[in-house]
Amino acid sequence: MTNMDSINEVFQNSVKQFPNRTALVFKDEKYTFLELDQLVEKTAAYFYSKGLRKPERIIIYLPHMTEWIVIWLAMQRIGVVPIPVTHFYGHEELSYIAKDSETKTIFCMNRNLAQVVEAAAVSPFKSVIVVGDEPIKEQAADSNLKDAKVLSFTNILEESVPPLPHIKVDADDLGEILYTGGTTGYPKGVPLSQVMLLVAMGTKREEFESLVPKGSGVALQGAPLNHIFGKEVGFASLLSGDTLILLPRMDLVDLFRHIENYKVTTFFGTPTLCRMILDHDEFKNYDFSSLIYIMTAGEAMPKEVSMRWEKTFGKRIYNGYGSTETCGGITGTPIGEPFPDGSIGKVVPNKEVMLVEPDTIEPVAQGEPGEVLVHAEHMVTAYLNKPEETARHFIDINGKTWYRTGDIIRFDGEGWAFFIDRSVDMIKHKGYRVAATKVEAALYKHDAVHECCAVGIPDEKIGERIKAFVVLRAGVKDVTEEELVKWCGKSLASYEIPSSIEFRTELPKSAVGKILRRKLRDEERQKLESS
Repeated sequence: MTNMDSINEVFQNSVKQFPNRTALVFKDEKYTFLELDQLVEKTAAYFYSKGLRKPERIIIYLPHMTEWIVIWLAMQRIGVVPIPVTHFYGHEELSYIAKDSETKTIFCMNRNLAQVVEAAAVSPFKSVIVVGDEPIKEQAADSNLKDAKVLSFTNILEESVPPLPHIKVDADDLGEILYTGGTTGYPKGVPLSQVMLLVAMGTKREEFESLVPKGSGVALQGAPLNHIFGKEVGFASLLSGDTLILLPRMDLVDLFRHIENYKVTTFFGTPTLCRMILDHDEFKNYDFSSLIYIMTAGEAMPKEVSMRWEKTFGKRIYNGYGSTETCGGITGTPIGEPFPDGSIGKVVPNKEVMLVEPDTIEPVAQGEPGEVLVHAEHMVTAYLNKPEETARHFIDINGKTWYRTGDIIRFDGEGWAFFIDRSVDMIKHKGYRVAATKVEAALYKHDAVHECCAVGIPDEKIGERIKAFVVLRAGVKDVTEEELVKWCGKSLASYEIPSSIEFRTELPKSAVGKILRRKLRDEERQKLESS
């Protein structure tokens, strides 16, 4: 991948180099690079014949499936801008994104067509394309979509259209717009150019090329395609000539079967997903020996999970850290270097990082933790239609634009980075700043703890109280709050020990599998306001 290529040119180069290699596997159906290219060409020609031109935008409101990949690549071929969103969104988020991005065309399925109908009351769609073999629901005909053209993706592949002319797509053209959740309000649109995506994908793929040469890997998509982490690793593999395996949903037994049957070499996901695998009763019945490169990001990796993984599978987990606004990786773990436990790697080659005091933006002393500011040659400089949010998060220092991540990390003397916490997740308790992740790390050391999350609860006398939410392992019932509080005292300072622990059967999670600390914190604050 080079800065001068477009995404389509990179894909077509892989088609020429590996025409008969399996490019994609979905529900055990295989597509070679040549077959996938033919589907992309047909779909792109249809889009073009209906008048879609760059830089128009289309929402991809679909779960993982072959069509997701085909549609995204077809848009890249003609310069139309994809807006991938989670298929779990309700009509309010969907209508907001459609209106904010001025999008009039959407791909969906019958199962979420009802949400599109509701969204259309606020953000009228001109075209709704339903993917799947089921007949389109009658509700679309006499509803908010009565003025829209509602058709089936199957019809697209069957319709005869003129051949697609050559369309020039430049590296600086938009590659997609991803919407990322913030600490408040609706999600923010992050415009990512072709070159930003290609540099991020290329940097990530080169990171593990010595372990898995390009064109030889089999990557299992362990993170959503509508998330930058899933895009950075999954599409990096596909565009490099590797085989990409999509799962229709995150069913762990199905995941185990795919790893064994297709001899998966590359697996990536969140630390939560890795913990779920280790806690599952059936993983020992499957062969994981083909796995070569296992990478996590999206949240802090508990030391207990990484140690259990290495002990169980004999391979270390490579950690990384990034964000949508930085188009993926900020740090990554170089292959071949021994790395300290708990590290999120070193700064990747295409990024610059500065650590500052969050309140003053003054650089911190060497070895001290600080908020991460990121600069790159090719970088996002503004949110879509959000001037106030842009001014808050993108700042100028000495003529360079820097993105304020809101995350607190530190570097050791050799350049290894260690994630401390989100600055908004630092708990201010009795004058101390307590990292929620440190409290959670102590709880995870207890054999009975399956998942946990710590938050700060406002308290007039001491600033914030520390409260932890805990999900116990299956079958464990005799662990008490008092026992876990006492357990925390073994590894935490007195001011870091949670004042209360609430047991739950599950914790709220995002579509990426990250525990939603903000939701738990908001629930507690709402209780205080109503009491």
